[in-house]
Amino acid sequence: AAAAAAAASVGAVGAAVSYKQHPARDWSIASWLAMLQAPVASCEQSPYMDQPITATLSEELAKRQPHMRARVEDLVLRTQAEVCRALSAADDGAKFTVDSWQRSNGGGGVSCVLQDSTVFEKAGVNVSVVHGTLPPAAVKEMSTRGKELGPGPHSFFAAGVSSVIHPRNPMVPTMHFNYRYFEVRAADGSETAWFGGGCDLTPYYLDESDAVNFHKTLKEGCDKHNRTYYAKFKKWCDDYFFIKHRGEHRGVGGIFFDDLEEGSLEATFNFVKEMCKRVVPSYLPIVEKHKLDAYGLKERDWQLLRRGRYVEFNLIYDRGTKFGLFTPNARIESIFISLPLTARWEYMHQVEPGSEEERVQKVLQQAKDWIPLNK
Repeated sequence: AAAAAAAASVGAVGAAVSYKQHPARDWSIASWLAMLQAPVASCEQSPYMDQPITATLSEELAKRQPHMRARVEDLVLRTQAEVCRALSAADDGAKFTVDSWQRSNGGGGVSCVLQDSTVFEKAGVNVSVVHGTLPPAAVKEMSTRGKELGPGPHSFFAAGVSSVIHPRNPMVPTMHFNYRYFEVRAADGSETAWFGGGCDLTPYYLDESDAVNFHKTLKEGCDKHNRTYYAKFKKWCDDYFFIKHRGEHRGVGGIFFDDLEEGSLEATFNFVKEMCKRVVPSYLPIVEKHKLDAYGLKERDWQLLRRGRYVEFNLIYDRGTKFGLFTPNARIESIFISLPLTARWEYMHQVEPGSEEERVQKVLQQAKDWIPLNK
């Protein structure tokens, strides 16, 4: 009877994830880069999900030396489209809702959301390109990070692509990435510009080979530009995505960096561009590997509890969320695009000793080097 009940619970949950089974795609870095470099006929799809935020973007890009603002806007819009189309392909062609919006204080964005689908319960890929005057709260927050912004008032330009992908199957990890560019001009005309970003993985059940391959893909990208980056940014990620009040990390890490202005701005842009190209090959092989794995109500409940931790981090600690909330007339729906469709909190929940849930919880309590740092 117990076995029959367990089978019934798996069937009840599994019924929600049945879909056409197509041959798994090759999402390796070599295959992905070849796909992106393949020639596209003029009649085929746009490189973006919607129109650029800046109306004169194409004219600016046609210049002999386009401004960094235009190049970054082009990069984040292309990255958004590439990631959305890859996720759609992994989810049996599911369609994203594309929502373009304008900010009354300057700029706008494109929010792409795949919600309550077969493979992905909620996948949001958001682009924002905004400008205006920095509010005092944002200036104060940047000053605490050691930024010397000069005398106010401060005008700013910010462009970025950010995404959180919450799968339906608990055996598939959640993935987050964000790459952004920021310029600040002080009242005396002095300018400061920097990049930030990162990519990290949050499993509910641990497959160590997934964590190894995820980190390996990121490290190879870092090493192409600076062999010190991976070790430095991996530690930064472990430190940043730590839920202090829980005494645990949000996931198994990845890379994270902020205020990056080492060397030339051009070199940093090329590094960020490289890492944008590694989002899909770092994550989609894991999705293909586990999206048909069996699971039941126990695994689903654990997934929802872990999502609760994700929500806690994003609302309490995340810098991007804080900046968005500090920005006048910010678009709240886009700021909270990272939150899952469903989550769960239980009073005094305890994992079963020796269980797979305890195994992943122990890993989250102590940061681990999944691959050699300096090889």
